[in-house]
Amino acid sequence: MSQENRLEKTNRVNLLFDFYETLLTEKQQTFLKYYFFDDFSLGEIAAEFEISRQAVYEHIKRAEGMLEVYEEKLGLLQKYEKRQELMSTLGELIEQSELSAVHKETVKQLLRDAEEI
Repeated sequence: MSQENRLEKTNRVNLLFDFYETLLTEKQQTFLKYYFFDDFSLGEIAAEFEISRQAVYEHIKRAEGMLEVYEEKLGLLQKYEKRQELMSTLGELIEQSELSAVHKETVKQLLRDAEEI
């Protein structure tokens, strides 16, 4: 797997983890945090928990699979990304509009408020 693909995968897992962390078991959460957030190797995690590298690998793969299942069923990441895209487009349209500076700023503030919800 290329460096770019690995980075893309890591970013996706991190985003999915943000949305679905609480749906994972404690062990799945821990292994994913060690591997993806703290950049531990399979060997380091195995040594920490006194299990085989293969067992760590299987736990991580199973957890990744569960994240994908949750996303497939609930679509929270997809909806979030779509919302971000729409907000960006709205921001661009506001900038290009002929609204007064005061109205533009008011609408921009409303957009920022909406993004925080």
